[in-house]
Amino acid sequence: MRIYNTMSRTVEPFKSIEEGKVGMYCCGPTVYNYAHIGNLRTYIFEDILRKVLEKDGYAVKHVMNITDVGHLTGDGDDGEDKMSKSAKEQGKSVWDIASFYTDAFMSDISKLNIEKAVVICKATDHINEMIEVIKELERRGHTYTADGNVYFSIDTIDDYGKLARLNLDELKEGARIEVDSAKRNPKDFVLWFTNSKFKDQAMTWPSPWGVGYPGWHVECTAMSMKYLGKHFDIHCGGIDAIPVHHTNEIAQSEAATGEKNWVNYWCHGEFLINDKGKMSKSSGEFLTLSTLIKHGYDPLDYRYLCLGAHYRSQLKFSYEALDHARSARLSLIEKVKALKASANASSTLSEAALKYKGEYDEALDNDLHTPQALATMWSMLKDSSISDTEKLSLVLYMDRVFSLSLDNVEAEERVGSAEDIALLEERSVAKKNKDYQRADEIRKILAERGYTVKDTPSGSILVKTV
Repeated sequence: MRIYNTMSRTVEPFKSIEEGKVGMYCCGPTVYNYAHIGNLRTYIFEDILRKVLEKDGYAVKHVMNITDVGHLTGDGDDGEDKMSKSAKEQGKSVWDIASFYTDAFMSDISKLNIEKAVVICKATDHINEMIEVIKELERRGHTYTADGNVYFSIDTIDDYGKLARLNLDELKEGARIEVDSAKRNPKDFVLWFTNSKFKDQAMTWPSPWGVGYPGWHVECTAMSMKYLGKHFDIHCGGIDAIPVHHTNEIAQSEAATGEKNWVNYWCHGEFLINDKGKMSKSSGEFLTLSTLIKHGYDPLDYRYLCLGAHYRSQLKFSYEALDHARSARLSLIEKVKALKASANASSTLSEAALKYKGEYDEALDNDLHTPQALATMWSMLKDSSISDTEKLSLVLYMDRVFSLSLDNVEAEERVGSAEDIALLEERSVAKKNKDYQRADEIRKILAERGYTVKDTPSGSILVKTV
């Protein structure tokens, strides 16, 4: 397998730290609102990555956090806490907000056939671990306290910004973040807020620096290290996490351990965009999975849409594009129905069938190239040299990663005697050979026997005339 590593900006061969096992950490949702479909595209990409690794024989320990405290409305320690802000707007407690939107998120990923992480960890359950990380950073000389808050000093390390390739000399103060007068360097970030800021903060805990709450970035360091160790294989997220969140994670994590290689592979998914640009909650205009369902779409229509674009390419959302994805998915279902009616899956494959399997595996092992993998599947299904038994076996194998619930598709009910079915197949051959006169003759014969011929995307079937 080969995967694009944001740190090196190249597609690299994948090699796990421990043979046969992979530790993978994925930044989870901040549960103050519904996930929008742009957020969900990132989780689909991470699900595909996990399933490709599993297809290749790895046991994947997938860890995902739930941010239920500490994430401000601005990435640079400015603005209100997102949880508190949502609680005030809705007249609920922050705990109720966190619980409601966590459940909503879990419901969304289930509908999209996204496998739940092996470990799902809430920030509020890991405050002690965060405090221990901050204490270690303090012990190593990477922190300072100002106005009651504990900051990480980026000047104490020599490679801050290496993931985003930031040129600190060219950054103008306040250009990326609102200036905090307590900061020695505008790129420094808060590890722990105390009562000296955000007096009405609903979630607070005692700490060596006073009663308060953690900064956003420290939670991922604390929880990933708890469940995956101080050095692990893969860290995932959306590309918007690169310049601030993941940059700060790397800085504090490597400063806390003294190591320079906290994570081997950094993998990021591109944005979902619409006519107005990147889809985001801050704009107040975003689509949820529930919105698509209300418009009559199946959640797997959206998953199919995402499969049709490479995870590192921007995907432009439109209902027209979603219509095309739905049409293709329904055609696929009809094809599988017909295959299940005529064949049973088999583990024995011909050389021609194995060639398609190899092309599919190669596409996914080449930096998760799902568009090419989909194209391979459709070519295989249209290939008359591949038997129905092989087609069914292959399509179900491919769906282990595509996750379009094809295994749950019920077989198309076949009606008619063996002679009737033979006539139907003869008609199909006649049509293929452009012998339309014979095809019409067979249709009339079948009509006299009480059948209507229904042509579907996956082939012709007989329907009993009432």
